Amino acid sequence: MSETFLRGRRAIVTGSNSGIGLGVAEALAAAGADVVLNSFTDRPEDHALAAELGARHGVTARYIKADMSKGAECRALVEAAGGCDILVNNAGIQHVARIEDFPVDKWDAIIAINLSSAFHTTAAALPGMYAKGWGRVINIASAHGLTASPFKAAYIAAKHGVVGLSKTTALEAAGRGITANAICPGYVLTPLVEAQIPDQMKTHNMDRETVIREVMLERQPSKQFATTDQIGGTAVFLCSEAAAQITGTTISVDGGWTAL
Repeated sequence: MSETFLRGRRAIVTGSNSGIGLGVAEALAAAGADVVLNSFTDRPEDHALAAELGARHGVTARYIKADMSKGAECRALVEAAGGCDILVNNAGIQHVARIEDFPVDKWDAIIAINLSSAFHTTAAALPGMYAKGWGRVINIASAHGLTASPFKAAYIAAKHGVVGLSKTTALEAAGRGITANAICPGYVLTPLVEAQIPDQMKTHNMDRETVIREVMLERQPSKQFATTDQIGGTAVFLCSEAAAQITGTTISVDGGWTAL
C-alpha cells in the first residue's frame, strides 16, 4: 500500500489529545487521512495540537470538544466532523475497587465513556459509511476485553462489551464495504503509564527495569510495553485493502498476554 493511501478519507479518533488515541491519529494522518481529534476539554493547546499534526503530515486536522459520557455529544461529534470514513473509538477511563465497594458513579461513568460512547458514535457514523460503500470502525478494546483481572469490574465489563459491539457492527455492515474490529492492547507505554513508574519504584523498592518487568508487565510475557506507534500501525493496517476481509474479530497487541 502507498504511504498516503488514505488520502481523501476522514478519521474521527475519540479521546485523542494524548496516549493511544493521539498515536492512532498520528498514524492515520501519516497515511494521508484527514483527522478529527477529540477530548472533553477545549483548551488552546488542544486546537494547537491538531493544527501542528495537520501541518506536519499535510492533512486537515481539527479538534472538536465532546464529552464521551453524554450520548448526545457523541453523536454531535460525528455531525460536527461532517461524518467520517474511519471511526476509532478510543475514549476510556479506569477505576479500581472491589465489586462490593465499587462506587456507582464510577461504574456509570466507565460504562458510559468506555462502551456507550462507541455505540453512539457508531450509530451516527454508519449511515454515511453506508452511503459511500466504504468504512472502517476500529474499537480500541483491551486485553481485558478477552480476559479479566480482579478489582476492575466496570472496565472489564465495558471492554468485553466493546468486543461484542464490534462483532455485531461487523455482521450488520457485512457486504457493504465496511469492516468493524477491536484492537486489544496489553500494557501500552503512554504518558499516563510512564507517570506511574516512579511511584511503583518507591512502593516496591525496585529499580525502573525491575518494576516494569516484574510488576507492571507481570502478565505480559514479552516483558515489553506495546507502543502507541504499534497500535497506530495496527489501525492503519485495518484501513488497508489487505484487511478488507478482516471484520468482526479482535487483534491482540499484548505481548502474549491472552495466549496464557
